[in-house]
Amino acid sequence: MASKRAAGSRRRRLGVAGAVGAAGIGAAVGLRRLAVGRVRLRPDPDAAEEFGLRRGTPVPVLAPDGLPLHVEAEGPDDAPLTIVFCHGYCLNLHTWHYQRRDLPRQLGDGVRFVYWDQRSHGRSGRADPLSATIDQTGEDLAAVLAATVPSSGSRVLLVGHSMGTMTIMALAAAHPAMFAELVAGVVLVNTSAGDLKEMTLGLPLVLAKLLRPITPGTLRGLGRRADLVDRVRGAGADLAFFVTRKMAFADRYVSPSVVDFVEQMIRNTPIDVIAEFYPTLMDHDKTAALPVVAGRPAVVLVAGADRFTPAAHGRAVAAALDAELIEIEEAGHVLPLEYPGAVTGAVRRLAERLLAEPKERSA
Repeated sequence: MASKRAAGSRRRRLGVAGAVGAAGIGAAVGLRRLAVGRVRLRPDPDAAEEFGLRRGTPVPVLAPDGLPLHVEAEGPDDAPLTIVFCHGYCLNLHTWHYQRRDLPRQLGDGVRFVYWDQRSHGRSGRADPLSATIDQTGEDLAAVLAATVPSSGSRVLLVGHSMGTMTIMALAAAHPAMFAELVAGVVLVNTSAGDLKEMTLGLPLVLAKLLRPITPGTLRGLGRRADLVDRVRGAGADLAFFVTRKMAFADRYVSPSVVDFVEQMIRNTPIDVIAEFYPTLMDHDKTAALPVVAGRPAVVLVAGADRFTPAAHGRAVAAALDAELIEIEEAGHVLPLEYPGAVTGAVRRLAERLLAEPKERSA
């Protein structure tokens, strides 16, 4: 009898969630008919950008478990400063399109640039599901640094977005000596040190709390039907555009080409990979690693309308690091593409500072 009551309770919770989901999708479809066409007809200043086409020199890198990681480098091998870019959840190294376009020209030949795809993302190898953890991505970053940074004479500036910032924190937790000897500074964009279980995605708190325990199990279930789900995802391009526009961005003038590009990166991430990494994001807590990072010059960029890593989380990280804080009120979760100038400027200024300082002073 008790088991029947429990099953009934589970069905009611799922029924509520399904009703909420159906209402949300219904509203989105209705709004899509009114809004998506209007959004796509707006001026598109980024229409000529060659998103996803930039390429660097491939660098062979194996993760500690033998997984091949896709890594690209640009600039001289013996540069005094190497900037390593770590992308976020469901994205890939092309997240840094604008920084990749502009920073080499702004910083000149004294900098080496490294971009890589996190495990199971982009062109990196498909990992064992059990290895889809932030701790593992921190070890992957250590392998990337070992393969791309000269053994002596160079320092590193780490730049991370979202899950990429968590990867940097995991590196600090596992390899604090790297921050004493190699890492000279960090730029953290749309970041959080933990407590993402309190994330509401912009929903009313009571509704977010209702859906939160259902989401991991739902994602795992979708992951088991990955082939079917991926076909459905590919069929709803207009709706996906609308959802991406609403969830990832806040600036109403963001270029439709930028929204399309982010939606394509998300759609190209298999649903089972999304399901595998979701628990580690919810369990992420690297607060204890922040004192290791705090010894380095740091810039933290936060967005006032970020639904995934709320601005308050980034402010807390900035306070713990005694970092420069840049807050953009009318922005969402993808600052490198929504407000690329702010991110590029932050990286450039910190890189110029590090290049101007004697190595002994920054170490």
